[in-house]
Amino acid sequence: MGTLKIQYIFTLDDNEKESFDLEIDEQSIEIVNNKSGKLPKWTELTFHQCSHCPLKPDSTPHCPVAVSLVDVLRRFDKIISCDGMKLEVITEGRKTSFNTTAQRAISSIVGLLFATSGCPHTSFLKPMARFHMPIASVEETMFRSTGMYLLSQYFLKQEGKKVDFEFEGLKKIYQNLHLLNSYIIERIRGSIHTDSMVNAIVLLDMFTNLIPNIINNQLEDIRGLFSHYVKDYDDHIKQFSNYKD
Repeated sequence: MGTLKIQYIFTLDDNEKESFDLEIDEQSIEIVNNKSGKLPKWTELTFHQCSHCPLKPDSTPHCPVAVSLVDVLRRFDKIISCDGMKLEVITEGRKTSFNTTAQRAISSIVGLLFATSGCPHTSFLKPMARFHMPIASVEETMFRSTGMYLLSQYFLKQEGKKVDFEFEGLKKIYQNLHLLNSYIIERIRGSIHTDSMVNAIVLLDMFTNLIPNIINNQLEDIRGLFSHYVKDYDDHIKQFSNYKD
């Protein structure tokens, strides 16, 4: 079984470090090394269970998203949202670093953990997790999520299934994620001493709440980037079809 390895290194202003070495199964795109021993009560599936959760406690006694957060919450429970923090993210062949706030740095790893947790509602984000981009902006997330969704429609078409080029399905995915985030916040609210984890999820939720509402306007804003496809596509295809070795 192959694994994808992603390392998150957080350095606080006092040079104290917290490092997370994540291993993600290449096939399932689910985290495989996030075991936390005895799990707290707030991870139980029936504890503030999402109203749209399809899981049953008999087969899934613990919420997959909640379980994915246990170690991060434990290690960052003394951190304040506005605390300064240096973040380094190391993936295969790439290392990126950021000077940012605690809530933004934590939000980045939380988003990755959500997508790889095994939750049915976050599983739609697995392609983005496979090609993870830490500290992504709203514009970058919009571009990546819509591109991911259109590629999914290509595969659906290959299977002879109905496709959606109006992004109605993507909007529904993010609406479901927004609802999930609100329940996750309720799960952890009574188990924390500082605001960094809640605000990290609130920041993450900003994306899920905004995208369904602005998807059409945002796409219109980047329409000009594709002018060569829109205006000159037929000429390019004709040119290439006439090319011979």
